[in-house]
Amino acid sequence: MLQTLALRDFIIVDQLDLEFSAGFSVLTGETGAGKSILLDALGLVLGERADSSQIREGKNRAEITAFFSIDPSQINKFNQWLDGQGFPIDSNGETLILKRTIESSGRSRAFINGSIATLTQLREAGDWLVDIHGQHAHQLLLKSGAQRQLLDHHAGLTVLTVDVANSFQKLNKSRHRLKQAENAGQDTQRERELLQWQLEELTNLAPQDGEWASIQVDHARLANAAKIISGCQGVVDALSENEHSVESVLSKSNGVIEALAEHDKVLAEIGESLESTLIQVEEAVHSLNRYLQKLDLDPDRLTLIEERMQALHNVSRKYRTEVDELPKLLTETAIRLDELTTAQDIEQLREQLKNDELTYLKSAKQLTNKRTKAALELSTAVTAVMQDLSMPGGQLQVNLTPLNEYGLNGLEQIEFLIAAHVGSTPRPLAKVASGGELARISLAISVITSEASFTPTLIFDEVDSGIGGAVAETVGNLLAKLGRSHQILCVTHLPQVAAQGDHHLKVSKLQEDGKTVSQVSPLSRVERIEEIARMLGGATITDTTRRHARELLGQN
Repeated sequence: MLQTLALRDFIIVDQLDLEFSAGFSVLTGETGAGKSILLDALGLVLGERADSSQIREGKNRAEITAFFSIDPSQINKFNQWLDGQGFPIDSNGETLILKRTIESSGRSRAFINGSIATLTQLREAGDWLVDIHGQHAHQLLLKSGAQRQLLDHHAGLTVLTVDVANSFQKLNKSRHRLKQAENAGQDTQRERELLQWQLEELTNLAPQDGEWASIQVDHARLANAAKIISGCQGVVDALSENEHSVESVLSKSNGVIEALAEHDKVLAEIGESLESTLIQVEEAVHSLNRYLQKLDLDPDRLTLIEERMQALHNVSRKYRTEVDELPKLLTETAIRLDELTTAQDIEQLREQLKNDELTYLKSAKQLTNKRTKAALELSTAVTAVMQDLSMPGGQLQVNLTPLNEYGLNGLEQIEFLIAAHVGSTPRPLAKVASGGELARISLAISVITSEASFTPTLIFDEVDSGIGGAVAETVGNLLAKLGRSHQILCVTHLPQVAAQGDHHLKVSKLQEDGKTVSQVSPLSRVERIEEIARMLGGATITDTTRRHARELLGQN
């Protein structure tokens, strides 16, 4: 769950260290006090995009840090994810720190347990930790795609939907290849014939990787054999063979120095240098003689190399490529010819299409069966909650309509139908639900889907808008009930909801040094009475509103 949220120079917050508890926590405050700032900050550490305008005026940097405790049932899986992503794991493996900084230059940096992270990694971590139900969730609910995703997420079908989508894409590729092959005409046949002839020529030539560089070296040596022999022999003569050779001079000089060293030991070191030089000269002479003995002067070999060079040159010019690229061209030609041959094998492509279709249908039908069961369960549960939200006789139907053709998301279209009153025919949400009804239905769906969620922290951002009176009390009851199994944070403007929170945080604005500053404070019971009285009566708080506030708190 979320333990603490620390803000530094974020929007109108200069410094804030806020602690959260388990259970149901409510955040209240006057309009414009900054309730949304906390959710914006939390959104940033969960991977949302940042903007330099979110930095407090006059400052160069904003910083948001969130500390989470990991649910015991998720520790092993979550730490495996951390380790797989290369992030350090807390000493006891039970704590996670997410951090986000924003620079005035617009640059943003993210961190997980102190190590730099990407926004994608932040979002993936956030999926384990927090689920946010925004105040405009009911608008998203009008979209068919969102309704499908909600059902699949609630039923735990995400992995299966990905499998269906991948199978559909593979099926489409098989259809495209078959269509191409069936439509292919003389152009494809001509290309195949050209490639076959080209492959045969390249195969006969058999160019090898690194061959061109190797034969260039061999050609240079053989073409200049006489010059090489003459030069090497001249060096051998100068070093060792003639009367005044270097070896002879060094040997005599070394003898003189050795004799003189008996009179002055300083010369001994010089003698050692001369002796070392003499040894090196002898080794050089030995190596040159060995090289001359092994030197291949076969003129036939030179002829063969020149013929090979000419053959490689001719083919490279013909195909307009570098000589050392011929081995690559041979491989690419073989691959392309194989592709065309396979593409022209109509029966094989039809068999592949049939197999891909069977694979898709297996996954898609499995998805349909699971969706059908989940749709009935969700419909029943949401319908029950709707009765408590002043919609007696109302019901939700999750309708699965078969598609005329295979789809990326399965074999059916998913649509939420609503009957707002007893005896009315269920119709699409957008056509029958008023703003207030839609808000209540959205809340009912959010509560039901959250009950089955493994996400430990659930945030409801004014999802109770458009609701009041007895319904508001029911909403508070639902969220309080949900708080027994999850950490619930709810931004609300309804006193009936606020009174049922286990914890109450108030967001307010102050003026400091001529600037507006937002702060958040936990409320005592007395302070809660004053805040709920404000929510009940507005700016003027009377004894009556205070008494009513005490009654609301007393009931809970």
